Amino acid sequence: MLNTVMDAQKIERVDTPIRFVLDNVKIKATSENVAVVGLGYVGLPLAVCLAEQFQNVAGFDISKQRVAEINNGYDATNELTKEVVQGSGLTASTEASSLADASFFIVTVPTPINDAHQPDLSPLQSACNMVGPYLKKGDIVVFESTVYPGVTEDYCAPILEKLSGLKAGEDFGLGYSPERINPGDKVNTVENTIKVVSGDSQATIDRVIAVYDKVIKAGLHVAPTIKVAEASKVLENTQRDINIALMNEMSQICDKVGIETNDVIEAAGTKWNFLKFTPGLVGGHCIGVDPYYLASLAEQVGHHPQVILAGRRTNDGMVRHVADTTLRMLIKKAGDIREMRIGVCGISFKENVPDIRNSKALEVVDALRGFGITPLVHDPHCSPDVAVAAGYELCTAAEMDDLDAMVLATPHNEYIENPDFLKKIKEDGILVDVRGVYRDSEEAKELRYWSL
Repeated sequence: MLNTVMDAQKIERVDTPIRFVLDNVKIKATSENVAVVGLGYVGLPLAVCLAEQFQNVAGFDISKQRVAEINNGYDATNELTKEVVQGSGLTASTEASSLADASFFIVTVPTPINDAHQPDLSPLQSACNMVGPYLKKGDIVVFESTVYPGVTEDYCAPILEKLSGLKAGEDFGLGYSPERINPGDKVNTVENTIKVVSGDSQATIDRVIAVYDKVIKAGLHVAPTIKVAEASKVLENTQRDINIALMNEMSQICDKVGIETNDVIEAAGTKWNFLKFTPGLVGGHCIGVDPYYLASLAEQVGHHPQVILAGRRTNDGMVRHVADTTLRMLIKKAGDIREMRIGVCGISFKENVPDIRNSKALEVVDALRGFGITPLVHDPHCSPDVAVAAGYELCTAAEMDDLDAMVLATPHNEYIENPDFLKKIKEDGILVDVRGVYRDSEEAKELRYWSL
């Protein structure tokens, strides 16, 4: 599997003279007992793939509800079907003792930020506290959680050492392989996406390669050190954040001068090296979070990250831009805006996924509420119970009708594939089409229309 991505590319570790060409590496057979700690949208697809290839795979999560659902074949993230989950033979557990027989631990817990936009490593600490007592000599621990360079070796390793009584790099190996899951993407799945792997020694790297090579069809890229692999992950998402921020800022400029952002992007896109990023709300667990991890490291080493934080400010500010634009359009429309029927369609952080955590669409709802508006809220993917727990009551599709204004915040397929969707808006109504999916629609042109 390795030769698909590394033809003729040589990898040189900085701490060893060993050099190797990946397409000539002989992958050794392995019979590891694998444990995946954290069965969210990252951990579950990986654990299922591993369970299809390895005889002993333990899945662990602290959520009793999540574990019960998985054992019944249900994936609340909608990444995997019941047939796939049950067919893999994976068994999930909330009991730490399920980790006792593992020789190869993979940690896939989330790494969020706190209210001050600083890294919150508490889930990672909890995972290390869980794994540490079960570590044995010769075991490997691989982290997939997104972190800034140094966390694996300088933060996680000491916790594991203290709880196990073992020494990292001597008694057990450390590895890092950043996740590249794209929620809702049924094409670029875990198996079909090139995976970066690294380790604290050549022996660790060999075992990490042997495990991941069994499930990653797209191939592996071996980073020379763990810190390089950690940095590559935060760079991936920071680059996207900054590029989207540029498009978001451009959209605000275009709005002020009365031209269409998409027309500008299409014209600029005729140049061979132009990157066609588009404006939008940037939420979720990766692009809207990971740059803060890189910024935190920069500040720790005495560098002020001007570009990174400027991109974050721009993208976070798009919520207010969308809400303010909606308010201005409502004010121009005759009537008391507090009495108008205003709907927000799509509250998950991304189209065609149910996850509302760190959703900018929800922040738009909050901003409209701040104007004295009580918007109707609808999402075909989000669980009503999950929405209520977060402070939002979902209406039915039938109730989302006769609208004075609609904010299409997250364009789920259920919306854009419905030929009667725009008929939910009154003839003289407003359509705030955040992502611009209806910019070429004749029906939308009959409305008071705006998009980024």
